[in-house]
Amino acid sequence: MEDSRDASVIAAAPPSASSPDGGDVPHGALRDWIYGRIRENVITGEYPQGMRLNETRLSEAFHVSRVPLRESFHTLTRDGFIDQQPRRSAVVTRWTADRVDELFDVRLGIEVAATGLAARRLSGSDAVAPLRRIVDEEQKATDEGRMLDVAEASARLHTEIVAMTGNELMSSLMSQIAQRMTWLFYLTSERDPVKACAEHHELIDAIASGNEALARSIAHAHIEKGRTPTLAVLDL
Repeated sequence: MEDSRDASVIAAAPPSASSPDGGDVPHGALRDWIYGRIRENVITGEYPQGMRLNETRLSEAFHVSRVPLRESFHTLTRDGFIDQQPRRSAVVTRWTADRVDELFDVRLGIEVAATGLAARRLSGSDAVAPLRRIVDEEQKATDEGRMLDVAEASARLHTEIVAMTGNELMSSLMSQIAQRMTWLFYLTSERDPVKACAEHHELIDAIASGNEALARSIAHAHIEKGRTPTLAVLDL
């Protein structure tokens, strides 16, 4: 069921239509700004699941035309934040048990293999240093109670592991689910973030060891351990 309310927008200025030297701001910058605002509002619940996103009201609130707004809608749909149907307003996606299970199944298919490949290619402490820096950021955000930043860092860690395989197709597939992961991580942030950081260190240690089988096993356990608690937190 759709939420009968329309999305409201917190007042904020979009990128200026012209740059300091008088030139036009690239169209893509405006589209990306709109995407970022709506994305954050969806993740944090400012726009609840099932809420209608009325194009006219959003374009007026953002002070933009419908062209970049509609382009941002395409990306938001691709990334799983909104659902669009012909001749109907876009609505914020609702999480269901099936959608959660689908995300976990895809993560297992991509990330377990990627973690094994990363261990094969990147054994050694220096190779995994970028991963440890991300977990340090995650830990700092956890200590400071910045749960959106915690979710962003967690998703970035998993995405970076896949990127480190050097497999472009795998990275492309991962990019299609990374945004959904961020959203779900934020929604389930009441789960123990300190434990999550510890598990991330364990995952990085396995990659650094160069033991492909161990890395795959730990990645599988790390992902699968989150499935049932996630469904419980979301009451699905």
